[in-house]
Amino acid sequence: MNEFVSSILDLSGAREAWRPISRWAVGAWLAFYLLFLVYAFQMHGGYLFIDSANLVVHEGGHLLFGWFGSTMGLWGGTILQWMVPLLLAAYFFHQRQPASFIFCAFFFFENWLYTATYMADARAMILPLVTTGDPEFARHDWNAIFSSLGLLEYDTTIAAIVRTLGWCGMLACVGWLATYGMHATTRPIQSAEDRALEERLTAALSRHVNTPGS
Repeated sequence: MNEFVSSILDLSGAREAWRPISRWAVGAWLAFYLLFLVYAFQMHGGYLFIDSANLVVHEGGHLLFGWFGSTMGLWGGTILQWMVPLLLAAYFFHQRQPASFIFCAFFFFENWLYTATYMADARAMILPLVTTGDPEFARHDWNAIFSSLGLLEYDTTIAAIVRTLGWCGMLACVGWLATYGMHATTRPIQSAEDRALEERLTAALSRHVNTPGS
């Protein structure tokens, strides 16, 4: 089990050091995120400017996953909408790029706010629907999903939970970046190859020094 966990850590890049960024860059990113959080809070669950991009990805998910059947097509909008920033976050985590990782992780959780608004409208169905097909056949995703699961009457409760988790996730991202910024350094990072070479040179020098008569 330990070997399996160790191999996962190696593949993920978690054992490598984060690439350094300056404190002023961390400060600029923190200011951006705090301003966005204030903006999102003032919108009270309304449509945010970033949601235009989320909507494009969402509709693309319906088309993409629609190839696997109507049920997957129905769920596909939310699946792709969440999957794109999550996979990008995973990529930048592997590359050990903290600013890019947090940006993608932050907007992964911001997508939860967008989804929560849609969920909360499942019974009321007040929100205007957008579709890439014939408008006459447009369906409210979460009305259909919750109805099929027998959860339609809990739409606002589930939406509130998802929204709360989204806010917690965004705040956690900002907190992580602030903590990282406290220890930020501009010292050039060593690659794994450079560290291995340095270790071999150090070992060779140690053997030379400890050799009798040297």
